[in-house]
Amino acid sequence: MATCLCDAFYDDAARASVEVLEYLGCEVIFPGGQTCCGQPAFNGGDWKSSRRVVRHCAKVFAGDLPVIVPSGSCAAMILHGAGLAFENEPDREAIADLAGRTWEVMDFIVNGLGIESWPGAYPKRVAFHRSCHTRGTDSGPSAVQLLESIDGLDLVPFGESEQCCGFGGTFSVSFPNVSEAMGDLKLDHILEVGPEVLAAVDMGCVLHLAGLAQRKNRLIPMMHAAQILKDAVVGDTGVWPERRELASL
Repeated sequence: MATCLCDAFYDDAARASVEVLEYLGCEVIFPGGQTCCGQPAFNGGDWKSSRRVVRHCAKVFAGDLPVIVPSGSCAAMILHGAGLAFENEPDREAIADLAGRTWEVMDFIVNGLGIESWPGAYPKRVAFHRSCHTRGTDSGPSAVQLLESIDGLDLVPFGESEQCCGFGGTFSVSFPNVSEAMGDLKLDHILEVGPEVLAAVDMGCVLHLAGLAQRKNRLIPMMHAAQILKDAVVGDTGVWPERRELASL
């Protein structure tokens, strides 16, 4: 599930996720009829419209295959939000089935495929942003586990790391001044420790923080954690080595 954010803004994050999964021996299927997870309408309180979108999503991803999502908030919508919206609906079991097969990509690599460490090298200082929407899931810990295992990568802590970035979907529209102040505070703590890259597993947070950083000339490269996994293996060549069997990693 590529997500709207990757489709519109971060196709490189979606592409890296696909390439990483293929490197691990997975066959990746991309249903062309996919649209959205239903989160924008859900967050805006229009649950009726959200259910229409979620029903389409469940139809497109029907079956028994795992559904891998390169953005934590979109995965959280299927895992949690959809369950709330469909609590009293007759097709709630079909939505629950989709939720039971949905994974954020880093969580899937570690806990679905059993990958405990990552090969290659990435000699940079990296800060990791913990998304609010991934709290209570294994997405953040999985990303940290893989990033810390990469040769040369220095995962640097920063102040108030659990603090929200201020995006919150429609929150940033309804309360733009509060949202901006929260984002600025987050950037203050991140930039204070001088990382070369900010990694995340939620592209909504990246969209918000990158916009603030650009407008205020506080630039720092921001990447999905899967992009760092890719760069650690392919390096400057841009060429993946031979696909590896899961048991060999």
